Amino acid sequence: MKVSAIRTLKPNVTQEEAVRGFRSGVFSWVYWRIRSGPLQRIAEAYVPFWVFRVRYEIGKARKTRFFALDAVHGDLDLFEFPRIPADEELVTVETRNQLTARLQPDAAEEILRTKVLRVLFQQGFFKLHGLRVEIERMPIELHLPYWLAFYGSNGAVKCRVMDAVRRRIEGAKASSFFEEWLAA
Repeated sequence: MKVSAIRTLKPNVTQEEAVRGFRSGVFSWVYWRIRSGPLQRIAEAYVPFWVFRVRYEIGKARKTRFFALDAVHGDLDLFEFPRIPADEELVTVETRNQLTARLQPDAAEEILRTKVLRVLFQQGFFKLHGLRVEIERMPIELHLPYWLAFYGSNGAVKCRVMDAVRRRIEGAKASSFFEEWLAA
């Protein structure tokens, strides 16, 4: 992997905070230590996301929201922004720990439509009579930062993931997402 400069959202978690986060929660920490071995190290990783403007009508109300979908497989959780991120919310980082966008634009739009409909259904199924959804990709590609914690011993390594923007430990889906990338 070569080092290249990317634009990323500013992380809300420092390396020290990430280590504390991975070690916090007695049950969680003990579980990971027993299951996978001791915490060996942590590293930053950056995932490319595409930003979309989503317009929809519920009844007579017209709404606009901005969502970001990971451009690798579309598997990670959506990010929602109140507006397109401004330059002061982004930083340039030189790294080799970045994933490559692999998703085709048509597939990305279809995955996003499905995820947006799920979000809207959660707001109230009966409000969705006559729902129309318009999706437009915005001319911005940005990367979102994650912290990866590596646990293991004897050559067997497991990965645990922290979203460095939302300050939360991710689940098994994100762990397997990054383990697949690391194995490639």
